[in-house]
Amino acid sequence: MLAENPCNWHNELDNTLWAYRTSKRTPTKTTPYALMFGHDVVLPLEINVRSLRVQEQHQLLGDDHVQAMWREHEDLDVQRTAALDHLVVEKKRVARIYDKRTQGRSFGVRYLVWKVILPFGEKLHGQGKWSP
Repeated sequence: MLAENPCNWHNELDNTLWAYRTSKRTPTKTTPYALMFGHDVVLPLEINVRSLRVQEQHQLLGDDHVQAMWREHEDLDVQRTAALDHLVVEKKRVARIYDKRTQGRSFGVRYLVWKVILPFGEKLHGQGKWSP
């Protein structure tokens, strides 16, 4: 879609942001929408089909609806704390995997270290972006 006509990126931005905000993230195990508003998003299809969640919402009277929203708002701190805990666990998991694959090296004052100085613009093949 966008590759055919890149000038229309602004028309696709709303759909892209909607997909991002309503997709579950692995580190937090929830959606950014749920972290912001305290409940999952109601999709347009759910309104047309009249899902159980939408039917229950329409059956609530004024005060009952306000109290239901207030309970969701009170539970929001618990959800955000749980998401933060999941995020910390995920960061530790990633750090543990990284530390397993890397080796720490420390150099002293008198250690001899090879340094390659190449002419300007040349790179060592096989070194990738770490080439001097």
